[in-house]
Amino acid sequence: MQSDCDIILDSITEGVFTVDREWRITSFNRAAEKITGIPRSRAIGQPCKDILRADICEGRCTLAETIRTGEPIICKRVTLIDVNGQQKPINITTALLKDGEGNIIGGVETFRDLSRIEQLRKEILQKYKVADIISRSHRMREIFTILPGIAQSSSTVLIEGESGTGKELVARALHSMSLRKNRPFIAVNCGALPDTLLESELFGYKAGAFTDAKTDKPGRFALAEGGTLLLDEIGDVSPAMQVRLLRFLQEKVYDPLGSVQPVRGNVRVVAATNKDLAQLVRDGSFREDLYYRINIVKLEVPPLRDRMEDIPLLVDHFIERFNSLQGKNIAGITENALACLMAYRFPGNVRELENIIERAFVLCHTGLIELALLPPGIYQAPVTGEPPTDQFSFRQMEATFLMNALRRNNWNRKKTAEDLDIHKTTLFRKIKALGLKLPLR
Repeated sequence: MQSDCDIILDSITEGVFTVDREWRITSFNRAAEKITGIPRSRAIGQPCKDILRADICEGRCTLAETIRTGEPIICKRVTLIDVNGQQKPINITTALLKDGEGNIIGGVETFRDLSRIEQLRKEILQKYKVADIISRSHRMREIFTILPGIAQSSSTVLIEGESGTGKELVARALHSMSLRKNRPFIAVNCGALPDTLLESELFGYKAGAFTDAKTDKPGRFALAEGGTLLLDEIGDVSPAMQVRLLRFLQEKVYDPLGSVQPVRGNVRVVAATNKDLAQLVRDGSFREDLYYRINIVKLEVPPLRDRMEDIPLLVDHFIERFNSLQGKNIAGITENALACLMAYRFPGNVRELENIIERAFVLCHTGLIELALLPPGIYQAPVTGEPPTDQFSFRQMEATFLMNALRRNNWNRKKTAEDLDIHKTTLFRKIKALGLKLPLR
C-alpha cells in the first residue's frame, strides 16, 4: 500500500528519486519510471548510477556535489540512457535530504524529460533557418524567399545593413546555394586596410613588384577563382580603389602589382556596407558608375530592434552553440532575463546579443542564465506604465514587443497587425489590455 508521501510523489509530472548516504535509491516515483523505463520495484535499493545511467554519473555526480557542498544544483542539463538504450536529454535539480533533527541522510533529485522540447526546438530552428541565418521575422523571411533565385544568377549583389546584423551570413548563404558552392568563399574587410595594402590584398603581386616582394603572392580575387568574393564595408574604399574595382566588374580582369599582363577572373562579387551608398553617391564620395554596377540586386538586412521576435530563437541558438564550444550544460534563460533582452534596443544588433550570451556563459556555470548575469545597462524601464522593478514579467515583455512593432510600422495599427500576422482586433485588444500609450496620429 502506498504511503501519503508516495501518492504525492506519483502526482508530480517530473521524475523524483531519493538516495541514502550509500547512494542507494530509497524512493522512485511514477514519472521516474516512465522517463527511465525502469519499474520502481527494480530501482529501489539499487545504486542510482545503475538506474539513471546519466553522462555525469561517473566522476561528476550532481547529488554528490550537493551533499559535499550543501548547495543545490538547479536545472543542469544532462543525458541519460533509458532501459531501451536510447539517449534522452533531461534537466536535473538536486537538494539535500535531512531528518527531523537536521542531519543529512541523503539527497533528492528531480529530473524532467526534455525529449519533446528538444524535438520541437529543432523543428522550429529548422523551419526558421536558412544556412546559418535564423529568423522568423517577415522581413528576413522575404529575403529567405528570394535568396535561392538570386544565388542561381552570377549578378553582383549589394547587401546593406547596420554592423552586426549578419550581412556576411547572408553572403555565405548566397554562396552555399549557388552553383559555385564547391568553390571558395573569400571575404575581405575593405575598411580595415589602407589603399596600398588593400590593393595587394585584393589583386596580389608579382615577385619584384616592391622591395620585400620576394615571391609571387596571389590576391583575394585569385583565391576566390570560380567562387564568391565578399567585399565587406565597400563604402570605405578610396576613389582610386573604386576605379580598379569598377574595371573588374565591367571587364572581368585585374592587374596584380608588378604584372605586365592583366589576369582574367571568374569571380562573383558580393558587396556589403553599413553605410547608405546612395547618399555617398549624392555627396560625391562614391562613384555613381560603381554604385550601379554593384547594385544590380540589393538586399537590406533589418536591424535586430526591427525583428525582436527573433531574440528567443537566437538566444536558444547561441546557448546551444556555447554549450558545445565550452562543454557546459546551461539549460536556458529565465523569463526575467529574456524579457529584459526583449526590452533592449540592441545598437550592436545580433553580434551584440551573441556577446551578451557569451558573457553570461563566462559567469554562469550551470542552471539558467539569470537577469543578474546580463551586462549593466541592458535593463530598461518597461513601457506599460508600471514602476521599474528588478524583475520583468511576460506582460512587460509583450508590451515592449508590441511597442517595437508599432514603432517600426510608424504606429499604423493595420500594418502592425499584418506584420505580426494577427487580426487587427486582436492587436487593438492587446493595446488596451496592456495599457499602451501610443502617440497621436
